[in-house]
Amino acid sequence: MPTHEVTNQVPPLVDYDAAEVPVVLETLHRAGAGHALDELHEIGRIAGTARAQEWGDLAEAHPPVLHTHDRYGHRIDEVRYDPSYHRLMEHAVGFGLAGAPWADERPHPHLVRAAKISVWGTVDAGHGCPISMTYAVVPALRAAPDLAAQYEPGLTSRNYDPDLAIPATKRGLIAGMSMTEKQGGSDVRANTTRAVPQADGSYRITGHKWFTSAPMSDLFLVLAQAPGGLSCFFVPRVLPDGTRNTFRLQRLKDKLGNHSNASSEVEYDDTVGWLVGDEGRGVPTIVEMVNLTRLDCILGSAGVMRVGVAAAAHHAVHRRAFGAALIDQPLMRNVLTDLAVEAEAATLAGLWLAEVTDRAVGGDEQAAALRRIALAVTKYHVCKRAPFHAAEALECLGGNGYVEDSRMPRLYREAPLMSVWEGSGNVAALDALRAMAKQPETVGIFLDEMKSAAGASAALDAAITELEAEFTEFDTMQYRARRVVGRMAQVLQGSLLLRYGHPAVADVFTRTRLGADRGDVFGTLPTGIDTAAVLERAVPKIG
Repeated sequence: MPTHEVTNQVPPLVDYDAAEVPVVLETLHRAGAGHALDELHEIGRIAGTARAQEWGDLAEAHPPVLHTHDRYGHRIDEVRYDPSYHRLMEHAVGFGLAGAPWADERPHPHLVRAAKISVWGTVDAGHGCPISMTYAVVPALRAAPDLAAQYEPGLTSRNYDPDLAIPATKRGLIAGMSMTEKQGGSDVRANTTRAVPQADGSYRITGHKWFTSAPMSDLFLVLAQAPGGLSCFFVPRVLPDGTRNTFRLQRLKDKLGNHSNASSEVEYDDTVGWLVGDEGRGVPTIVEMVNLTRLDCILGSAGVMRVGVAAAAHHAVHRRAFGAALIDQPLMRNVLTDLAVEAEAATLAGLWLAEVTDRAVGGDEQAAALRRIALAVTKYHVCKRAPFHAAEALECLGGNGYVEDSRMPRLYREAPLMSVWEGSGNVAALDALRAMAKQPETVGIFLDEMKSAAGASAALDAAITELEAEFTEFDTMQYRARRVVGRMAQVLQGSLLLRYGHPAVADVFTRTRLGADRGDVFGTLPTGIDTAAVLERAVPKIG
């Protein structure tokens, strides 16, 4: 009917290369990781298809279902997923986004993996959780060399095998971690789950875990109180003799964000596990896993920002209002430019941290110290900015952004997750202070890194001077932790942009995040900004 003629609606953002992200491509070129570009673009072209986006839609629309018993009354404790979830997992593992970097002898494996997961994450966020944990478990498991020798080949495999079977017999393995308890949350030292040593060298674990994501994983690292204190244990779902370990799923969590990934409560009752590291050293053993999942929190938040910017910019190119395309209207250009700059700064920081991880893994002690503090400050700040950013990106689509078909509400709900996961804002900020207290030299290493761009911007130089002054009042440091740590992250981003970023992006960031031209909301940039150069980098290239 004539009244149903559709005009001035934006075409779907499909059939494009999601890897065409200038800051990602420029970082790989600069770092000498150009060998990864062909595979990155292959991932990007798949991620940009309607088919791959539908996998994400279906995995969200058909959440995992818990089956505690079979038809005969036997306890099975299984979670069953929509086939689309398995397609996502198959591709992610096949792309090498799980444990593969630990077996990759090519240069810059962790940077390459960071670039690839940043691109693939545009399809669905939920399945990224088990992918991230599988990536992060490998260095922690190496604290038990015999276990690592047996299971690392499966963890670093590019084969996805979802069957619940003896881990040593499978073509590929997925890992998880089980740390949080209801009475402690991030305070894992308050855990009450106990582990009793057995004559054969194993332990029997009993207790309740409040959050355990991806419960169908093949193996978990679990924190429990052993006779020597809080310790880390390797717990498989299926034991070497083929019997199922006791792993009782009480319920699946009803979450704010993604539904494609199952998060559960688990009851351990005389569950078999093996010690990883020494008794009483559970937190130091598992902290390497936490550091790497925190890196993925940063990459995930940056990805949420980039997806939001891409959707908003695509909408603005094709949508007309008040006689002109939105992209050509000054105030919308202000908003989009501001959003794009925030996303680029977050992405560059995440990729740089992956570069530092490559150096730290290679034995560079200074890089390890720098990563320790830079991860904490960046995790705090970038993950805090993501929900604010998602709300503004959604608003760029107006009412069209508020309906589920646009996928923007899903983005908005997902944005707070990374700030909560692996330590909420306060935990991350205080962890940065803890790093400074335990390793005072990290402050100097961090400031020296920032000063690598000294002289390139008066705003950066002034911000560094102001930041140094913050470290003179230690009595109030915990009270001021968010202020200090957030400022450290902004100075880091500004320094990185000045050294490695696009000049127009660096100019906007230093003027409005480090300088005096600061606004309370996105879209309050001052005049004199090169919006054309920034938006050219932000608008998705279709065709």
